[in-house]
Amino acid sequence: MSLHRFYAPPEAIDESVIRLDERESHHLRHVLRLKPGARVLVFDGTGVEYEGIVLETPERCASVGIRMRTTPTVESPLELTLAQALLKGEKFDLVVQKATELGVHRIIPLLTRHAVIGTSSPQRLERWRRIALEAAKQSRRTRLVHVEEPQRMLDVLEKMRAPALFCVEREGVSLREIAARWSDAPPHQLIVFVGPEGGWADEEIETARKVGAAFLSLGPRILRAETAGLVVLSLVQFLWGDL
Repeated sequence: MSLHRFYAPPEAIDESVIRLDERESHHLRHVLRLKPGARVLVFDGTGVEYEGIVLETPERCASVGIRMRTTPTVESPLELTLAQALLKGEKFDLVVQKATELGVHRIIPLLTRHAVIGTSSPQRLERWRRIALEAAKQSRRTRLVHVEEPQRMLDVLEKMRAPALFCVEREGVSLREIAARWSDAPPHQLIVFVGPEGGWADEEIETARKVGAAFLSLGPRILRAETAGLVVLSLVQFLWGDL
């Protein structure tokens, strides 16, 4: 039987006891109905996981006694960033959840010229970070995915330091061809750019070309914006990651 998992930041952990925050304590006590003596797992978001025993279950600060400290090998060796244009409705929620399951290190919501949504509220950002945390717990990850504040597409391109795949409907080549080009120096870091439902603006395409992004085609069929990024993440994790 698998143990229930919780999250606690490093500052909430000392040599023998972990103190869960109010949200995690509520989940432990009222949703899972765990009692003192129950065995649980707690990860700290930096790669460390603890096996422990529930000590107390007060409303706001449940405590877990540490029995064992481990560093499971569950994170991908490919440091992967998804830079995805904002999407309408709950589509971006889905992208955050599934990208976390697929092992990304970072998600950058992009403000693009043709995005249906041009702005994002602090509440949406907090929601995405909560979704990423819950997905990390479910998929047994030990590191938190950092969901950044929305940024202008051109700003992200101009400060880019890692190799990049830029998904386009025209002018791109297959991932098979790009992988052959990179065969002598496989990437350890990679940024995947996925555009909005309305497509990239000419200025965005030209800037991506100037900074040396590899233009990637996903074949003759048109994929939805929320599908394209997840397909590419799966493929690059197969080629250079741990799938």
